[in-house]
Amino acid sequence: MPQDSPIGFIGLGTMGAPMALNLARSGTPLVVWNRTQDRCAPLKQAGATIASDTAELFARCETVILMLENDTATDAVLCRRSQHFATRVADHTIVSMGTVSADYSKHLADDIRSAGGRYVEAPVSGSRKPAEAGQLVGMLAGAPRDRARLREILTPVCKEIFDCGAVPAALHMKLAVNTFLITMVTGLAEAAHFAERHGLDMGRFTDILNAGPMASDVSRIKLAKLSEHDFSRQAGISDVLKNNRLVVEAARDAGIASPLMDACLSLYSETEGLGLAEDDMISVIHAIEARSELASAGTGAPSHDA
Repeated sequence: MPQDSPIGFIGLGTMGAPMALNLARSGTPLVVWNRTQDRCAPLKQAGATIASDTAELFARCETVILMLENDTATDAVLCRRSQHFATRVADHTIVSMGTVSADYSKHLADDIRSAGGRYVEAPVSGSRKPAEAGQLVGMLAGAPRDRARLREILTPVCKEIFDCGAVPAALHMKLAVNTFLITMVTGLAEAAHFAERHGLDMGRFTDILNAGPMASDVSRIKLAKLSEHDFSRQAGISDVLKNNRLVVEAARDAGIASPLMDACLSLYSETEGLGLAEDDMISVIHAIEARSELASAGTGAPSHDA
């Protein structure tokens, strides 16, 4: 397969679709596939080729980017644990941009290398709007030559890209970043709930936070969503809950305490239980409100096992 073959991209979800669009619009020769085919239409309009199936995509592309929901979806696309796995990944560079467990990624890297392929972790920090703007922050782990090549490919997707070393360092870095993000947004939701229940002027509350030292792009966006009661998905509850679990599991495996993330895990589990899995993560405020109602009724807050 020629080294100048097009780039393959599989997975056109909330993050994958805008990322692939930015690649296509930058002039990157791109072949895409998605399980739900109607999501491919904007990519076709942007100049990408739509593969009829994953076999066609792997046959045409030496480098294949995967932006998939979990390890099950990744294994299915790669035909892992079947006789077709080696044929599919040999002489290919597999780039995993989704957030999976570091342990899974390490074993996948070993299997791909054993089959004659190359593997790069490339998780990103950011939600839908930064993805649309090509302003994600990328983290790379893998062989130095592969990291260098991916840095060039991902320029239309990321405003900055950081080398993290060997697999699974990029995923550990992503989980560390997510620990700060999740606890920050959850704290913001709790602060807004506190202010609202004390009858404060919420516009003034927002102005003070936006003018203060804690303000950030994330806090400004989430405060605006709260003030407008806009819970449309940017970083969805289901995705945040998955990431939260990955952090807690990685902490347990390493013998690390994670008190704040343990508390967040309960809150995001409760939010999903309210039927809000597809809403934005700031809708965690509804779980906090539900706890307040229980406390007011004298029944206490619900308890959940992590």
